Parts: sequence; structure tokens; C-alpha cells
Amino acid sequence: MPHRYRLGDNRPVHESLLTIAVPSPLHRSFDYLPPLATDIAALLPGMRVRVPFGARMTIGILLEVTAHSRIDRKRLKRALAVLDRSPALSADILAMARWASAYYQYPIGEALSAALPALLRRGQPPADPDDTGWRLTMAGAHLDPATLRRAPRQTAVLRQLHSRPEGLRRAELEATPEVLRTLREKGWIEACTLATSDTPAPTECEAGHVLNAAQQAAVDAVRETLGGFAAFLLEGVTGSGKTEVYLRIIAAVIAERRQALILVPEIGLTPQLVERFRRRFAVPLAVLHSGLNDSERLAAWRRAGSGEALIVIGTRSAIFTPLARPGVLVVDEEHDASLKQQDGLRYSARDLAVWRARQLAVPVVLGSATPSLESLYNVAQARYRHLLLPERTGSAGLPSYEILDLRRQPLEHGLSPGMLARIRAHLADDGQVLLFLNRRGYAPTLICHDCGWIAGCSRCDARMTVHQAERQLRCHHCGSQRPVDTHCPACGGEDLRPLGQGTERVEQALAEHFPEVERLRIDRDTTRRKGELANLLQQARAGHGRILLGTQMLAKGHHFPDVTLVGILNVDQGLFGIDFRASERMAQLIIQVAGRAGRRDRTGQVVIQTHHPDHPLLQTLVRQGYPAFARAALAEREAARLPPASHIALVRAEATEASLPSGFLEGVKQQIHELGVADVEVWGPVPAGMERRAGRFRAQLLLQSTQRGSLQRLLGSLVRRLEQAKAARKVRWSVDVDPADMF
Repeated sequence: MPHRYRLGDNRPVHESLLTIAVPSPLHRSFDYLPPLATDIAALLPGMRVRVPFGARMTIGILLEVTAHSRIDRKRLKRALAVLDRSPALSADILAMARWASAYYQYPIGEALSAALPALLRRGQPPADPDDTGWRLTMAGAHLDPATLRRAPRQTAVLRQLHSRPEGLRRAELEATPEVLRTLREKGWIEACTLATSDTPAPTECEAGHVLNAAQQAAVDAVRETLGGFAAFLLEGVTGSGKTEVYLRIIAAVIAERRQALILVPEIGLTPQLVERFRRRFAVPLAVLHSGLNDSERLAAWRRAGSGEALIVIGTRSAIFTPLARPGVLVVDEEHDASLKQQDGLRYSARDLAVWRARQLAVPVVLGSATPSLESLYNVAQARYRHLLLPERTGSAGLPSYEILDLRRQPLEHGLSPGMLARIRAHLADDGQVLLFLNRRGYAPTLICHDCGWIAGCSRCDARMTVHQAERQLRCHHCGSQRPVDTHCPACGGEDLRPLGQGTERVEQALAEHFPEVERLRIDRDTTRRKGELANLLQQARAGHGRILLGTQMLAKGHHFPDVTLVGILNVDQGLFGIDFRASERMAQLIIQVAGRAGRRDRTGQVVIQTHHPDHPLLQTLVRQGYPAFARAALAEREAARLPPASHIALVRAEATEASLPSGFLEGVKQQIHELGVADVEVWGPVPAGMERRAGRFRAQLLLQSTQRGSLQRLLGSLVRRLEQAKAARKVRWSVDVDPADMF
């Protein structure tokens, strides 16, 4: 039916409107008139639309076509162009991003933009139109076509798509546009992008080892749930073969030509995992991480969305990767704080993976040797099923532990006589040694021996780290740097001394004690160039460096078969943190680092240097292991009503003027009291743990409740108020739901 027009007006009386999410700091969507000569029936949620916004042009995401708006139609602007023939964001990614926007209290336009690859955000043309097609939605997949006896043409299309779950090109479907439009409006089919070539039949090209009883039980438990939602926590000691369990589960998934998405916390874990998957499966893989350029990332994203890539491996942002035929989601090292985004849309990739798996009706497996207390709490609440791998595979046994008391002991650049003796013994026995120090640079402090002046950062409440090789002082918080001082700015003295140890200084000491022994240092300073991290890790696995020295880059998930001694040089810096999660993270780090020792047929030894040998955390870990620590820590959290026994959010504020953040948060606190939510406690405001960072002063307000729903309702109302508050324009403020740290 043609549109009707008012006299003298070129707009149809019943012209449809487009609700569009525009990337902006505003927590709402916007209505637009559709572009001229647009086929409204062809528009689908998730398509990109170019729109005018203020004085600029930008790209938004279509949320819906509507007939009504709260704004007078005469005031609405007209969208300029629809950029896609099929949605850039698939239905499930669109739904997840909208949920994340609401839960993490982040503007919907920014959230949807973050879910797109950078090139699509900038208006890159969509995939080749010849590659577009149609596939069943979840509702359509569960529909029996035989029930549609009165709609034979719809039945025929559904039968075709049931036989090809990856989707069919438009030319292959025996259907008119009207039939496809009807099925789409009923929610039974959706547009999709198809692979440019047929995906090879999945085959295994390398056999895995024989599973032990615990591994087989874990594989069987997950396989039984394929085709439906279930959440599993796979807890296995280091070296227990968690990756082999993943591989067996994924083998069952790709045998059905479905896809597996595997998330890892850091880019350093990606290359070795990809290599293992490629050795095992002769199928296309897609890899997504920050080391890729924009074109590489978009190509991988499209291979996953088309279904061409049966295995998708990536870091946290890969949770927003579309999957044509999802079969299972895996989150490796699920405890790792790197899975939580720390700026912008502050989402937890682990928690989104569980949410997404439920919506897709597929199982999700969370794996770790040191599970987070949140996941263990969910096990206790019967939300997750607990799968245990209590033993290492093959002939490898768990390492032994020894605590070295540093009190009254002479230290050479952080190395005690006892540690040096054990290094010599393991090297003489043809072992490989791994030394862990979570502090890069030469020394964390430069001090004047005459007056006590300490080199500080001019932009942060932090000390500058000495980098001896470059003769520089660097701030590891804001990145500022300057040459090392030759005279004290306070007294003019020349006796400036580096205080404390970093990996660079320890490496120098090792060169003096073991000049003939090859060493590898792996930290952020030695892995700046692209590909250098993978190169160093490969050398370490091959045994080329008899002494490995590094930071957290060496601690997580790596398999160094020749390592027989792990030395933890400074555990004390993590034993007394002000964050309530400090002890949990220290315990996880100790166990993860220790797990690199004795992974083959030789017994491993873990030696921990400390000035606090009687610390209860150390004693519990050494004598009883991580499960005992986790039980005690969880009981303490529940008694103190701390997460996971309660739910928290931080309202943060920062500004260049010292008084503004706290003043703004006092106003926020008053607004919370006006909203009158009874079961949410408010703490603060207080300065952040590091009050000044990168030239800005920071403060925060803590909200806590045992009822997640109450906290969410309060945050929703509060954000809407703050968006309109004049005081909010003087500071940079944010809301962090389920924060990973308290700084």
C-alpha cells in the first residue's frame, strides 16, 4: 500500500521510524526518520546506519523499526544510509551487548560499537553480497516443520534450512521474498553471512593421549549436555590435562560441524594454544586478539560469523565474536583478572560467556587450577557442576614446597644464599630453573643516600622505576619517563642509589653467578616487538635458556617440560595488599607459578623466599594446597558479607582539580539517599588507592548489597540522574559493576 502524504509535506503520514543506538556517552537510543527510498521491510536489527548526530556524522546500530516516538516527528532528523544488507551484529550478539549495556550501566550505543570490529565501526563495506544468506534462529531450529501444514511454502524453507544449519544462500532457497519476510517476522529465520567456500570436513590429524579416569569422566559429563545449556567448573591441578579435556569435548562438537569458542586471558597464552589445536584438528581456525591489525581481526571475525572457522580462539573481546553454529564455549584460566575489561564497557568475559551459553543453549566450561571464589561459590549454590582433575597426567607428580626465611640473611640483588645454592644444584643435575619476580625494570626506587629523597612521578602518586640499560626512570602507571638523575634535586648530593630489585637487576646478578649458563628474561620490556614473546616462549619450551626469569608472563598456563626448580623471589609484596582479593590473587599466583615445575618425569621443587615464613596463607598453601585455602577464604568472605556473598559496584570520579572528585561523589551519595533503596549500603567517598594518576585526582564510592536486583535498580536510577546533573560535567565519572580491583 503506498504511503499517504499531507499537503505541502514530503513526509508520509504513517512513515516508520528507526530506533538507533548511537555511540555517545548518553544512556539511551535515538529515533530517526528512515533514509529516503528505503525498503523498510528489508531492515533488520543489528544493521549499521549512518546518521547525523550533533555537528558530526556517525554510525549507529538499528535496534528496531517503530511507528511511535516520544519526540515530535517534525524534530526528527533523517538517517543518511543503511550500510548493510544483513545485520552486522547477529541476533545473539545484539542481545548480549544490550544485556551488558544494562547490567554494566554503560551507554547502549558505546556498548554496541565495542562489539564491532574497528573497521566496521568506521564504515567498512559489508561482506560480499553473494555471501549473504539465511539460517534458522534458535526458535526455528526447535520448530517441527510438520506442524505448519497450512503453510507449505514456509514448511519447505524450514526443511531446507534444517538440513543445512550453517545456512543457505538466497539463490539456493526455494522461496519468495514474502515467505522469507514472514518467517523472519515470526523469529524463525535470520539473515547471515556464509563462507565463501565449503568448510572442509572436520578430521583429527594428531591423536591425544589416553585419558585417565578423571579426565574421561569430565569429558563424558560435558558431552552428555551438548545441545543444551549447562555450566561446568573444571578444576584441575597444574599439569592435570585440562587442555586435553577441552580438545576431546571440542572434537565431539566439530564432528557435528558446530563451532567452539575458546577464551584465554592474555595474548601470551594464545600462540601455544593455537599451535596445539592446529596439530590436533585439520579444520579452519579463527584467532582474535590485540596483536592483530584491524584487517586481520575483521577477517577472523567474518570467518567465525560465516561458520567457516569451526574453532575460534581469542582474548576477552572475542566473546563478542558471532558464531554461525555454536556448540560449546570454553573459558581457560577463568580466575584471571585479565578477563575483566578495566575501562569503557567494564564487562567480565567469563560472566558474559556463561550468559551467552545459556541464551545459545550450549554448555560452557570454565577451567582453572585455582578457581575464583566466585565460581566456587556458584558451585556451592548448585549453579555450576564441579569437575575435578586431582592428579597430574602421566608419571609427573606434584612439586614439593620449601619456604626460605630471609630474616637476617644476606641478599645479593634479591637472591639469598639458599636460593643460589638450589639453583646451582638443579643446573648441575641438568634441570631448568624458572625464577619469578613480578616487578620489571632494574629497581623500583631511586633514593638519595644523603637526604632520603625518592624519585617520584610528577603525574602520579607513584615512584619511578629505574631502567638501567636505557638509563631512564619510568612510571609503570602512566608511562611517563625521563633520564636518571645525576644529582639529587633536594640536596644536590651525588650518592643516588637504586633500591630494591626488578627482573633487570636480578638478570645482572645471575650473569655474575652463572656466567656460562644461558638465560632468558621474559617481561614487558623484552617482548615489545611483535612476535618476540612467542619466540622467547618457544626457546624456553625447547630448553635453550637454562635459567628463565620473568614476571606474570611466565606464570600462566605455559608448559616448560624441563623446569625442575621454580623460585619465587619476593612473595611478600602480595601478602599484605589492601584489596580484599589480595590474598586470593597471591594464592593463585603462587600455585600457578609453582605449577611450571616438574611437569615431566622429574620431581619438581618450589622454593619461596619470604620475610614472613609463618604467614597463614603460605602455610595453608604449602601444607594443604589451594582447595583448603579457597574453603577458608570463602568462609571469611561469607562471614564479612563480601563478594561473592554480596554484590558491589564502584562509582568512580576523576578530575585535574583535587577537590572535585570527592565533592561530586558526596553529591552522588546524597542522591542515593534520596532514592531511598533500603538494602544497599554506601561506603565513602574515599580517595582511590593511588589518588593521583596521570595528572588526575581520583576518588570512589562503594555500593554493596546482598541483593543483586536491588543494586541494579539503584544503579539504573542513579545513572539516569547523573546524566542530567551539572556537577557530572566537571568530572570524568564511571560505574564499575563487579569490579575486579578496588583501586
